[in-house]
Amino acid sequence: AKGLNLCTSGSATSCEECLLIHPKCAWCSKEEFSSTKSITSRCDFLQNLIANGCAGAIENPSSSISVLKNVPLSSKGSGQTHLDVTQITPQKVALNLRPGDQTSFRVQVRQVEDYPVDLYYLMDLSLSMNDDLDNIRNLGTKLAEEMRKLTSNFRLGFGSFVDKNISPFSYTAPRYQNNPCIGYKLFPSCVPSFGFRHLLSLTDKVDRFNEEVQKQKVSRNRDAPEGGFDAILQAAVCKEKIGWRKEASHLLVFTTDDVPHIALDGKLGGLVQPHDGQCHLNEANEYSASSQLDYPSLALLGEKLAENNIHLIFAVTKSHYVLYKNFTALIPGTTVEILHKDSKNIIELIVKAYNSIRSKVELTVWDSPEDIGLTFTATCQDGLSYPGLRKCGDLKIGDTVSFEVAVEARSCPAEDTSHTFTIKPAGFRDTLEVAVTYNCLCGCTGRAAPASGKCSGNGTYACGLCECDPGYLGARCECEEGASGDLHHAMCREAEGKPLCSGRGECSCNQCVCYESEFGNIYGPFCECDDFSCARYKGVLCSGHGECHCGECKCHTGYIGDNCNCSTEMDRCVSSDGQMCSGRGACVCGKCQCTEPGAFGETCEKCPTCPGVCSTKRDCIECKLFNSGRLADNQTCQKHCKDEIITTVDVLETDDPNAILCAYPVNNCVMKFTYLELPSGKSNLTVLKEPACSSAPSAVTIVLAVIGSVVLIGIILLALWKLLVTIHDRREFDRFQSERSRARYEMASNPLYRKPISTHNVEFTFNKLNKSYNGTVD
Repeated sequence: AKGLNLCTSGSATSCEECLLIHPKCAWCSKEEFSSTKSITSRCDFLQNLIANGCAGAIENPSSSISVLKNVPLSSKGSGQTHLDVTQITPQKVALNLRPGDQTSFRVQVRQVEDYPVDLYYLMDLSLSMNDDLDNIRNLGTKLAEEMRKLTSNFRLGFGSFVDKNISPFSYTAPRYQNNPCIGYKLFPSCVPSFGFRHLLSLTDKVDRFNEEVQKQKVSRNRDAPEGGFDAILQAAVCKEKIGWRKEASHLLVFTTDDVPHIALDGKLGGLVQPHDGQCHLNEANEYSASSQLDYPSLALLGEKLAENNIHLIFAVTKSHYVLYKNFTALIPGTTVEILHKDSKNIIELIVKAYNSIRSKVELTVWDSPEDIGLTFTATCQDGLSYPGLRKCGDLKIGDTVSFEVAVEARSCPAEDTSHTFTIKPAGFRDTLEVAVTYNCLCGCTGRAAPASGKCSGNGTYACGLCECDPGYLGARCECEEGASGDLHHAMCREAEGKPLCSGRGECSCNQCVCYESEFGNIYGPFCECDDFSCARYKGVLCSGHGECHCGECKCHTGYIGDNCNCSTEMDRCVSSDGQMCSGRGACVCGKCQCTEPGAFGETCEKCPTCPGVCSTKRDCIECKLFNSGRLADNQTCQKHCKDEIITTVDVLETDDPNAILCAYPVNNCVMKFTYLELPSGKSNLTVLKEPACSSAPSAVTIVLAVIGSVVLIGIILLALWKLLVTIHDRREFDRFQSERSRARYEMASNPLYRKPISTHNVEFTFNKLNKSYNGTVD
């Protein structure tokens, strides 16, 4: 109900019980504090106890923190004394915790400049790596030159591996003992197989690295997988022989072109004893337990790498990139890069991986007690606070980030119990040690008086109350068990008209004795409370994230709600681009509630109808297929692209109306892909294997094209001229024909011809026979 007093409703019967109810509850140890008619609970909020006249006799311990060691952060790594370099502050903290009373402290971490680097190069020397061996014979000199641009204190070591020299992993027949390549036409000579061989301890003399590499020859094993995990573990735990320095950053570069054997594979060769995680290098610096112990598990590898502050870099060929990238999600602090088949890009690969490692800081917790709750709030370079995050990325060397660490004890362990846990940035040697003690006892408990006269001699007086001896009851232990309490039944009713002891107990000597219940405890002055009648979630009391007190859930740190099913952690709501719920929703109870129409997914990252979706999918394609882009960090890509199913094709089909076509430029080409949201919540991305490129024409092609164009244009113009002339001639001929048809002369006459004889007519007049005549003379 609204305004419920958690302290009084808890019905605490002792000072210690009161302190466990809520961190704001206090206890009044004053002897005369309540009347006989109306019992005012001694367990109440501090201000209520003071108002009720208990000032000066209040037990209200609180959590406290003291910083025991706080050396300032260093700004530069290399100097006269590397052991003095400090990258985390403070270094030691002591906490005295009252259950439920959260206390916090701030941790600062800085990647110092010019920090020493130890790099151990672990190479697969199976037969398929022969061309790689040729290309790294002068690797030491070139790598040292590049790394010294990043640190002035660089050391390099070298080791190699093949596989266990037992069947069925290697050739063990007598004829193969000295030369397992015998009878192999492509490469008839090689050295016997071996598990792991340490060849050069970490040194700043890089010429020795080149010398050792030039001495090496490849070997041959029978099956495709290699024994690289054996080698990684030995390189991690044999600290003295490898030469790892405490004050340096440790890089272990693992190069191979095939998959590794893992735990339980050894059973194929009769090896049933699990790996013990110990160093087994003999005097010849070879792995002596190769034929006795199974391959190590991923969990054991991760544990030993973290213990020795080693960053593992998988340098593998493209065909095995996805497998090793999955390994990075299971082995913290590892990265994976694509190695060319001839290892020509190994220097670029190592420098890139080192810069990636140095660009992020992530806190890890070691040996945290189960009854301690930890929450982190990161403040990264942008100055913003990110609740629930313990990692910052995109850092530059020398940047400082801080983390607010809140600590809360959930319960009280046995008296005088103490715990110690460690907060450590992944891959750092620097640690923060946190010592925890518990403040669970009241001061008045130490002043208890046994057989006190205040308790009728039948009990111990402590903190204002009598704790009666067995067989006695009452506020002053004045009654024996079984004594009639009929005259004082009113003291056992919570209110007039209500049943005695709420129907869940018996009234004995003015007070209720609560029944036992198979469901839990019934308690309270009137047996009105229990620890099993609280709200449940999926059948679990208080969702498993709180304690039930008198019908209400008291939630653990990080959870709220009537049934404590609502998480306040926001880590799961942060999308891959750093936004809360991808900017398309709100974080409620630790989960995103999408408000953008069409948006869905764990962080509202899926939204086919939203603008900018193609760019989000592009990030996953680049990091998963090509190990590039802003999500190239292995853990980040694995986390934010876990729901993307990527398929590569030669020809992209765009027939599906539900699939969305996307494209982006890549080196003057265009990479195209389609994506389709599946009912399962995953995304199906279909990507072209290679970007679509238009090849540039050659000079000869251009010249021939120009000449051909000129000739073609000339032919077209000639044809056009001929056409026009023909049309003109036809018109003239038609006109001639028309005029000819209209001519009136005979076909045999010539209009230009004149006869040679001409005729003239002469007029005259004459009389003949007295007759006049007019006429002409021819």
